[in-house]
Amino acid sequence: MNKINIIETRVRSFIEDIQHPKQKKKLNINDLEFQLRRLLNDYYEMDGYSLFYGAIQSLQGEGQLTPIHNNQYNGRTPSLPLFYWVNVKVQADKWDRLEMMKLSDMFDFSFYERHPEWQTKEEWSRIQNLYAFLQSGQEREIVSLEERSLELFGHEKFLQDGISFPEGKGFLARIGVSEEQLKVVKYGEPFVFWMKQGKEINDVQRVLIVENLSFFHTCIQLLEANQLDYEPELIIYGEGTKIERSFSFFFKISPAKSHLFYYAGDLDAAGYGIMTRLIEKYPDCCIQPALKIYRKMLECLDQRNEQKSGQLQNLKYRETFFDWFTEEERELLMQLWQENKRIPQEVLTIETWRRWM
Repeated sequence: MNKINIIETRVRSFIEDIQHPKQKKKLNINDLEFQLRRLLNDYYEMDGYSLFYGAIQSLQGEGQLTPIHNNQYNGRTPSLPLFYWVNVKVQADKWDRLEMMKLSDMFDFSFYERHPEWQTKEEWSRIQNLYAFLQSGQEREIVSLEERSLELFGHEKFLQDGISFPEGKGFLARIGVSEEQLKVVKYGEPFVFWMKQGKEINDVQRVLIVENLSFFHTCIQLLEANQLDYEPELIIYGEGTKIERSFSFFFKISPAKSHLFYYAGDLDAAGYGIMTRLIEKYPDCCIQPALKIYRKMLECLDQRNEQKSGQLQNLKYRETFFDWFTEEERELLMQLWQENKRIPQEVLTIETWRRWM
């Protein structure tokens, strides 16, 4: 093997090892040359850098490497950019075009033609399973997304868990199939609730949703003592952000009719976001903040504490929430926000509540 082939072969081998089929990798040229010098004792004698330079230029011309132009260079002559993108590994088409044509009555393969790196054995197997299902889809019953996912792809979380199954989250979009074609339904997660004694689900008109468990139990005591604001027939334990996934479960247990929903959470950024997103996601429902309860919390301003770390402080959610209050109340809420403080719902105990009785 001649000197040129030794250098270029080594460089190509290194690039091939770090190439990824789905994402670019950043490469430091000096690090790569350093590895070459360690492997080749006669690197300098063979004028290794000139050969290395030529190999990099060739790979760039082929589209394997893309220089990152940020005015940083490797300090050699002729110079090279210090950093390159190692582009995704381009694979030759692996699927038989005739087989693809056989399935094209139901599927759009244009994504796979543009991205041949997705033409894997595993992906083709998934497509075949899906095709077999769709052929008899009209005769199938509607089941949960998890049940169908397990049937077709071997795991109930394949289509939903992008961390454990990165190839699953976008599978339906790649092949151009909707969830409706799978004949699936997304069930709302069940929630914990308490119905006022003597009431039935058909009697429910007013519903109070509370964010935290302690206050949920406090509300039960107040409800049974006829001391709870809004006199709800039903109290739901929202369990933080879970209510955003579980709220739809209400319509599984309740007849279709008009309801009034009152939401009470912590006076903090997370609580503002939960309430605002509920209203946005369910515009046909009458959902509003439980202002009487929030006003009691504002009277406990001396029990404020630090905002929880990592909370997303969304200004849109803040303004939407603040708009429900009077100007004087908004000033108190803004004071909390600017101090990075919050009032937890737990300030409302049986004892504190009875101050207002």
